[in-house]
Amino acid sequence: MTQLRTPLEVYKILPGTNCGRCFLPSCLAFSAAVIRGDRKLTDCPPLRKSGTVAQVTAIHGEQREKELQEQIGLLQARISQLDLGEAAARIGGELCHGRLRLQVLGKIYDVDPVGHVTSVCHTHPGLVIPLLNYILDGRDVRPCGRWVAFRDLKDGPSMNPLFVQRGEIPLRQLADSQPEFFADLVSVFSGHRAEADLSDTAGADADISVVLYPLPRLPVMICYWQPEDDLESKLHILFDACADDQLGIRAIYSLTVGLVMMFEKIARGHT
Repeated sequence: MTQLRTPLEVYKILPGTNCGRCFLPSCLAFSAAVIRGDRKLTDCPPLRKSGTVAQVTAIHGEQREKELQEQIGLLQARISQLDLGEAAARIGGELCHGRLRLQVLGKIYDVDPVGHVTSVCHTHPGLVIPLLNYILDGRDVRPCGRWVAFRDLKDGPSMNPLFVQRGEIPLRQLADSQPEFFADLVSVFSGHRAEADLSDTAGADADISVVLYPLPRLPVMICYWQPEDDLESKLHILFDACADDQLGIRAIYSLTVGLVMMFEKIARGHT
């Protein structure tokens, strides 16, 4: 089967019912999102149940991986023109032996003068791309300590359905299936239990609230409500209200979804 290069090619293998179960208004909108890389073919429930998706996912995945590597290459070219010392002071890092050193989830990540990212931890495009964007475009802004939902960030409303589908729902499913999940966030990724008053936020009355630092000055809070009686569990991811002064909404989205993908991969390795 040929590679899926255009929205029309994707559309041809979809059911065409505009059912909305992918949280987009139409199958054509879903097709465009797949080509952009904002959606996976498996995000279409009817297609996921068919045999077609198994035939094209790998093909599209190879193409997507190539595109991500090209995107990383463009960012690395910009990094090579950057003063790493200035960047370190601006975004909360430090210069160490000519490399920019950042704390990501409590782990050390080093970026050399040509933009190569190294760490004892796993690196993948879902984290590398937002990290390089943060180095290039992050501003000297400190967290303000007020927590808001993704939809409350600048330009967040239009991307919120996709954020819920690709970020909050899979993370909730992971928390449901892994009782030790939040303990791992604290012990493995240097998270800490939230101490802020969340009564006026989307995290009000959460059973568990954990704060993580995926980037030095861009904290996120994961709030989880356990299932009770006939009510299913609930999970929200909150951001410091100044997050959109640090990064654009697409970079924040990519960073968060990249974290979720990393957590899922780690969980699969322990099951």
